[in-house]
Amino acid sequence: MISEGGRNIMSFDTKSFNATENEAAAEKMLEKFDKESTFRKLAGKWNIFISLLCVAFSVFQTYTAAFGVFPAQIQRSIHLAFALSLGFLLYPVTSKKSRSKMDPIDVILALISAAACLYITVYYHDIMMQGGMATIQDVVLGSVLVLLVLEATRRVVGAPMTVVAVLFLIYAKVGPYIPGFMGHRGFSVERIISHMYISTEGIFGLPLGVSATFVFMFVLFGAFLQKSGLGKFFIDLSLILAGHRVGGPAKVSVFGSCLFGTISGSSVANTVTTGVFTIPLMKKIGYPAAFAGGVEAAASTGGQIMPPIMGAAAFIMAQFLGIAYVKIAVAATLPAILYYTGVWVMVHMEGKRLGLKGIPREDLPDLKQTLAEGAHLFLPIVIIVYLLLKGYTPMTSALISIISTVAVAMLRKNTRFTRKTLFDALETGARSMIGVAIACGCAGIIIGVVTLSGMGLKIANGIIYLAHGMLLPTLLLTMCASMILGMGLPTTAKYIILATMAAPAIQQFGVPDIAAHLFILYFGIMADITPPVALAAFAASGIAGSHPMKTGVNAVKIALAGFIVPYAFVYNPELLFIGDPPKLLVCRFVITAILGTFSLACAASGYWKRDLKLVERVMLFASSFCLIDPKGFTDAAGLGLLIAVYLSQKFFSNDRARIDIEKEGA
Repeated sequence: MISEGGRNIMSFDTKSFNATENEAAAEKMLEKFDKESTFRKLAGKWNIFISLLCVAFSVFQTYTAAFGVFPAQIQRSIHLAFALSLGFLLYPVTSKKSRSKMDPIDVILALISAAACLYITVYYHDIMMQGGMATIQDVVLGSVLVLLVLEATRRVVGAPMTVVAVLFLIYAKVGPYIPGFMGHRGFSVERIISHMYISTEGIFGLPLGVSATFVFMFVLFGAFLQKSGLGKFFIDLSLILAGHRVGGPAKVSVFGSCLFGTISGSSVANTVTTGVFTIPLMKKIGYPAAFAGGVEAAASTGGQIMPPIMGAAAFIMAQFLGIAYVKIAVAATLPAILYYTGVWVMVHMEGKRLGLKGIPREDLPDLKQTLAEGAHLFLPIVIIVYLLLKGYTPMTSALISIISTVAVAMLRKNTRFTRKTLFDALETGARSMIGVAIACGCAGIIIGVVTLSGMGLKIANGIIYLAHGMLLPTLLLTMCASMILGMGLPTTAKYIILATMAAPAIQQFGVPDIAAHLFILYFGIMADITPPVALAAFAASGIAGSHPMKTGVNAVKIALAGFIVPYAFVYNPELLFIGDPPKLLVCRFVITAILGTFSLACAASGYWKRDLKLVERVMLFASSFCLIDPKGFTDAAGLGLLIAVYLSQKFFSNDRARIDIEKEGA
């Protein structure tokens, strides 16, 4: 299916995965769809200063990971001081402002924000002795910091989260004037500011605490992995394992994005980084542009829910729930497998339907050479998983894994760290954390209002009231709320907001905490591919040259399992390996759930051995719902329906010849 010219292009693209033109295309697309990528590109002394500031940020975090963190407010205030300073220095007030020059006003804002944060560090003991009573100086500096956090959030993260935080602050003040169950007694400005500034319930609350410890070290670990060349190894390995199969480039996209998601904390960044390589290949062999973009968006979005290293939100979830991160990773394993099973089957069936062959083996990287050049880079991931399973803290595990990354990379000349790559990794890690830290600071404002006013319980009760006290309507409403609130927000920010506002409604029905929080995380992430605001899908459409909405619709269709599986594990927490279910029962759950996902993917694609008739699609949809629900009766019914469709496909397969003739004619 690939012409001689196609083979030449394949060889060029494979070898130039990290070439300048691919990086330039990725950077351009990120700037368009990822708010955090619209930073200044400075030269000269300013560039050197900001690079040194980033490295100092990473060194501070590494030092505290190695020798112990400071008291909570000191650790968090220094962390936020770095993030806000870098935020104002790197991100102009509007996109129309020059990104090649430094604005003196932003320098002043950076200095003020650093001073407001470091005031907590310098006067920590005095603040502790005050017993929560704020002085005039505290209120003034706290007011300034709240405004600066809101402005930095608008610049770096985006307006949606800023608007939400402002509305929450207004709510804290005007509570007495709000009728009904959402009303409260109201709080003075001084009370609100002191709660946000000198306590650990506001800006310097739990989200920023996780950012200043676990999250930073894992993001830094990802930066070191990227600089070691692991990203290229993932792509080459994906080409070798899946490139030659039916619809090869689409499966490379699925496999590669799943792997790359372990070192990327953003759906958009994952989409763009791998998409500039995989989407043109998918289009080259015959996938429609909108479908190619949808495959990449769906596969990249799933990277944030794929163990062993999930997105940063998983670490915040661990702190919210007070459990080990490993338990969350174990619980998320089967749902993630089901998600990617659905995506894989969808692209496979579409490839069969279109008659698309894979990439010729001679155009693929050599397995022995690829393993020889990059297999050792995978060792740090094995190390971090081992350390987490052995009970080491996430921060210690990440620190040891960073050291192991540098050590392992030294084994081969082509991956060896130099002073420059080491410096670049430290700088990249800090830059990647600016948006996360600022978003966590802003989320602290939201959570601060919730703890001050009891708003979380009020919203949960409101959702349950609208659902008439029934679980399914509550889940549907929570799903809608999760996807709406998740639009345009980075994963960390959307999870924090949803954990505060949406998860409590589900938990009131006795649903296990992990199931409730994974439910909102899944649907918050699904917002990245669901129109009308589907940033990952829109980024993929920019690379594919397809219509954004059509790309989003295709992404939803491909990721359909991601919309069904959360309901399954809420009703059947055994799918999350909660408790200690019998091993045979777990095996049955895994097998039937995978078969159910297969049925769902076939039904959504409209193809199995041939085009599915309407009655067959209906039967497969019914089979999928039965098989994903792990009960004896439903499993038997679902398996019976699946077998019936299989027999129908096998003995009444009369459309393949027609499809081949039509393709030859086209």
